[in-house]
Amino acid sequence: MGNTIRALVAFIPADRCQNYVVRDLREMPLDKMVDLSGSQLRRFPLHVCSFRELVKLYLSDNHLNSLPPELGQLQNLQILALDFNNFKALPQVVCTLKQLCILYLGNNKLCDLPSELSLLQNLRTLWIEANCLTQLPEVVCELSLLKTLHAGSNALRLLPGQLQRLQELRTIWLSGNRLTDFPAVLLHMPFLEVIDVDQNSIRYFPSLAHLSSLKLVIYDHNPCRNAPKVAKGVRRVGRWAEETPEPDPRKARRYALVREESQELQAPVPPPPLPPTNS
Repeated sequence: MGNTIRALVAFIPADRCQNYVVRDLREMPLDKMVDLSGSQLRRFPLHVCSFRELVKLYLSDNHLNSLPPELGQLQNLQILALDFNNFKALPQVVCTLKQLCILYLGNNKLCDLPSELSLLQNLRTLWIEANCLTQLPEVVCELSLLKTLHAGSNALRLLPGQLQRLQELRTIWLSGNRLTDFPAVLLHMPFLEVIDVDQNSIRYFPSLAHLSSLKLVIYDHNPCRNAPKVAKGVRRVGRWAEETPEPDPRKARRYALVREESQELQAPVPPPPLPPTNS
């Protein structure tokens, strides 16, 4: 049904399309959610700001590049989806929505994030993938409750050391960036459960065996010479993933002893000494 509506509105001029899509949004939805994804919006419909109890607002896949200050009236908003739009900068009004838990900003044209983002201290999940970021904005390191960070498909070459402040961070997705070294800061974050550095330019992986909470590491499509060593039970996705991640030193010593004994058994037996001859 959704695809049918999209196909129909594609033939309607943008302004008329916007009126057609939002004309029925005159009352607060019972589920406290408004989904205007894929509606070809070029401006945000102001009357939505009157729904003061709104909890979820989806504006994905439109043509938005700004938001009105009236959006700040939605102080109960917990989920805001702005992905797949034309934002070159994050509208300041977003940073006033202090109850936000999940913020989707992927597939825009963002080169940075404002320092005011630090006001969103309830944020648990942040999607900033597929933007124009050449470095991870340091303000991300001030989101103390952040649990999931999606920052793939940017142009990141390193991560700030302040990232280790995020004691609640459990998953970090960094695929499709320009990392040439495994981010050193991640080695000091033992609470991480998922690390994704797929499709980068990392040539060598340090041991990750000390990361006690790690459950999954994805490192495929890197020109690496080795697989990251991990603790027992940690799943690896990438080259050499099926090999033993960390050899047991006792088994290694036992193997060395057996090999030495085998070599001794296979060594040619020297001939017995000749009896002395009487001169």
